[in-house]
Amino acid sequence: MRIAVLNKERCRPEKCDFLCRRMCPIVRSGGEAIFMDDDEKKPVISEDLCTGCGICVRKCPFGAIAIINLPEEIGMPVHQYGANGFRLYNLPVPKEGVVGIIGCNGIGKTTALKILSGELSPNLGGGGGWEEMLERFRGHEIRNYLEVLSKGGVKTAYKPQYVDAIPRFVKGIVRDILEKGDENGTMRSLVEQLDLDAALDKDIADLSGGELQRVALAACLTKDASMYLLDEPSSYLDVRERLRVARAVRSINGKTIFVVEHDLVVLDYISDYIHVIFGVSGAYGVISNIKSVRVGINEYLDGFLKSENMRFRDEIKFEVAPPKDKSRRSKAVEYPMLRKRYEGFSLEVASGVFYAPEVLGVLGPNATGKTTFVKMLAGVVKPDNTGVELSNVISYKPQYVQPNEGTVGSLRIKPELVERLNIGHLTDSEVKTLSGGELQRVAIAECLSKKAKVYLLDEPSAYLDVEERLNLGKYLKKFAFDNGVSVLVVDHDILLVDYLSEELLVFSGTPGREGSASNPMDVRRGMNSFLRQMDVTFRRDPDSGRPRANKAGSQKDNEQKTAGEYYYV
Repeated sequence: MRIAVLNKERCRPEKCDFLCRRMCPIVRSGGEAIFMDDDEKKPVISEDLCTGCGICVRKCPFGAIAIINLPEEIGMPVHQYGANGFRLYNLPVPKEGVVGIIGCNGIGKTTALKILSGELSPNLGGGGGWEEMLERFRGHEIRNYLEVLSKGGVKTAYKPQYVDAIPRFVKGIVRDILEKGDENGTMRSLVEQLDLDAALDKDIADLSGGELQRVALAACLTKDASMYLLDEPSSYLDVRERLRVARAVRSINGKTIFVVEHDLVVLDYISDYIHVIFGVSGAYGVISNIKSVRVGINEYLDGFLKSENMRFRDEIKFEVAPPKDKSRRSKAVEYPMLRKRYEGFSLEVASGVFYAPEVLGVLGPNATGKTTFVKMLAGVVKPDNTGVELSNVISYKPQYVQPNEGTVGSLRIKPELVERLNIGHLTDSEVKTLSGGELQRVAIAECLSKKAKVYLLDEPSAYLDVEERLNLGKYLKKFAFDNGVSVLVVDHDILLVDYLSEELLVFSGTPGREGSASNPMDVRRGMNSFLRQMDVTFRRDPDSGRPRANKAGSQKDNEQKTAGEYYYV
């Protein structure tokens, strides 16, 4: 079964004069394998006439075409966005409890949630409707739910992915907003569970990213709905806040909750079941059978779904790295003791040294000074006690990326990074029009393209999917070694920091009041120090090697705390 997919946003026939059509062997011999849509002025590829030669794919200068051979057993799509558009196969199964969904960006997670919420009516890839849909799923577990959905009998509540956009559409004081939307009388309980008391009397426009995330979750979970859809509930939160959110979500009983999440530690901790979505980003997505949490996440990392007998990529493996031989490193940059005081908050960081080659992870609770520290090193913020003249040897990617004017192609990005971070198709795109994930990858590429001794990346995982995060981690290790430089990464994704770090710098203190940083430590000592602050223990999965958070109060949790080993015994 062959499908042809055209990305209409990338397709620019006015610049290439329909090169795909002009180069197609079928068209040149008189056939109509590619013809022009008179309304949209875009090419349309006939899947029936296409031979799969791939010439149009290779010749398209904008990477807008994909020709893909699929196994026949996948069947017909549940939904397709027009001719040569993205198509989704199968649907997640609503079950009482928390159903996690894992897959890369652009693979159909949002489409699936829109269908289950009733926002999008499935078309079965053509002109089908609900009657055909119900017949298609006859005998399946989801069939009864779809029948209720087809009659408008499902009430859903949705927590959006991009919570930083909420203040543009919602105005007022947080307390008033939550009280007005409290349909099931659970506001007070959720405010306590999500630690929102300090935010209740603030204007929503004055909230931090983490506060906005928790307010959005409270607003969603206080709705009287039969199904809750939570899109990336961990963004902007530190590890303790992420697990607190997970416990709050799990406290909702008797409901169906779908969670889309790219932090595998959180997804593991929060979910009762898992669906894996695989395919090709922007082309098609296939939703797997429902699986247990451990099996689902491990099969996703393994790249092979056993019950479907489907390999969709190579394996991702975690390994416990032994301490590095420090004698082979050299000093890259020394920095002095740094102090900074704001109204109500003070930070002090002891003097230190960045070594090369090295990847140094930075962990710590929110509001303890991690971002202020890297800003002082980058020269964006001036320390109170000294001057820092490191801007000529440091390249900095900030936490919140502000889009520049101009196109991606106008930025000075090395060709290797264009390929590694998959941004080649964005060359002619205006930077200000990029999605969150696209903008993040462009900002990382721009940072790494500069000549420096130390590269500072503040929360590079934001808006990236699991595979993008792990590919980034793998490349940063290679980048540091190949170029003999030091890379410092500040992030709240434990899995990513565990995957890429050779040493850790751990921040501690009272959030919002005072903070300080440790000296660099090996990963085991650093993780133990950080997780003790978080009051969370981690074990390592015996099959995949990935970190897994122990449930609070579990036998494993108690054993590790008693032994003082918060990090993988």
